[in-house]
Amino acid sequence: MTNDSMTASFLFIQKILKISGIVFACCIFWIGCGKKTGSEIRIGAMKGPTTIGLLHLMEEAKEGNTENAYAFTMAAGADELTPLLAKGELDIALVPANVAAILYQKTGGGICVIDINTLGVLYMVSADEGVEGAADLRGKTIYLTGRGTTPDYVLQYLLSQNGIGMDEVTLEYRSEATEVAALLAENPKALGLLPQPFAAMACAKNDNLALCFSMTEEWDKVQVGEGSRLVTGVTVVRRAFLLEHPEAVEMFLNEHAESAAYTADNQAETARLCAEAGIIADEQAAMQAIPFCGITCITGEEMKRALGGYLAVLYDKNPESVGGILPDDDFYYGVKE
Repeated sequence: MTNDSMTASFLFIQKILKISGIVFACCIFWIGCGKKTGSEIRIGAMKGPTTIGLLHLMEEAKEGNTENAYAFTMAAGADELTPLLAKGELDIALVPANVAAILYQKTGGGICVIDINTLGVLYMVSADEGVEGAADLRGKTIYLTGRGTTPDYVLQYLLSQNGIGMDEVTLEYRSEATEVAALLAENPKALGLLPQPFAAMACAKNDNLALCFSMTEEWDKVQVGEGSRLVTGVTVVRRAFLLEHPEAVEMFLNEHAESAAYTADNQAETARLCAEAGIIADEQAAMQAIPFCGITCITGEEMKRALGGYLAVLYDKNPESVGGILPDDDFYYGVKE
């Protein structure tokens, strides 16, 4: 081969390599475009009703079917999640509504609420067929958990709204919902204020017991025209994370709403996921409880009206139950200023 032939061959090979490099770079670019663009979000949730509407999303994330990547932390109570959120070790958390207000004050406005994930889960349980609403509680003895907790304040509020003085009822406090359920098993004529899933489980274990009425429905009766709701759980985000990743938070809201809707339409599958997650260990009990757990995803102005009115009632009962003062408007994400 002559020198000219060798030079021509070298230049041809160099050209081919250059073209191949461009093609390879284009392939890498298109592969990259095909990947999800969302950020990883670290989410904390409790083993209770507030997390039930999130279970389908957790399953989808495990399969890689979500826009964002998610890392989930499950905890027994909100007291395990709030320090992690405050320290920046979680980005989003599902917590009780009043805990969100307290955390907002403690972090100097460092968190905001992005949706309501659970409406009221409180039910009056008894075998007393004469009790159909809060107006029927005059002269009754009611067993409930936690003096000075939100269920206590909700009950006191509804009694007062129905013209019943605190001297006209007897409130007997117990430390755990299981204790109240045990008392009802011994004396079905007793009245017990229980959250789900304990209310459904108590009825399942004793055919004489029934759900007398929903505290949420009683709340709605006295709040006609006010717009507030009896809220159990909300979803909060660290404000710093929200400012840095607004699109990722919007993606989460869309996926959370889809997950909550899936829960309502696929209760058998959700019951299975509840049992797997240890939220409600018995799958059959989960099936009975899920329809009464108030799973939802309320955002924006409706969220502010529903949650703001609820927090105002708690504030009137005990300002410390919501952090001493009511949150400012920036507590509510997606609301027009």
